[in-house]
Formats: sequence, C-alpha cells, structure tokens
Amino acid sequence: METSIIVALYVFVLAVFIGFEVITKVPPILHTPLMSGANAISGITLIGAIIVAGPDNVTASTTLGLIAVILATINVVGGFMVTDRMLKMFRRTSKRSE
Repeated sequence: METSIIVALYVFVLAVFIGFEVITKVPPILHTPLMSGANAISGITLIGAIIVAGPDNVTASTTLGLIAVILATINVVGGFMVTDRMLKMFRRTSKRSE
C-alpha cells in the first residue's frame, strides 16, 4: 500500500516539473490554439462528470458528480468565451466609406 502511494507521488511530482517546463516553452502565438484544446479536454471531463452524476439514488458520489458537472460546465463555457475574445483581437476591422 505504501509503495503505491510513493509511486503515485513520484509520478505526480515528475508531471508537475514536466508540465511546467512544457508550458513555459510555449510561444505566445500558440497560446490560443492550445487553450482551445484544453477546453476540449474539459468537455471530456464534463462527460465523465455527467456519467458519475447519473444514478437515480443520491449518494456522496452523485452529489460530487453534480458539483463536477457544474464546475466543468463553467470551465468549458468560460474558456471558450475567453478564446473567442482573444480571437476577436486578431480580426481585421474594415472601415466603411461614407
């Protein structure tokens, strides 16, 4: 039992270091596409949360699943709103001649 916890902690610490190194090396031009990809992954989280919250009987797991559905929905919608707002900054505006 203790060995599995140590291995899980070891993997977590390595993932934190690798994730930090990868994220700091991302150029600003790729930020928006990567953010959209992260929002898609949050959509997968939303589907998993819906599956957990699905059973008819109310237990701790269905309550936590419902909370996960709410938070994942906020994350997905907010992420796509921010991405759309960033993409609007790159659109050209045409001047209408009067």
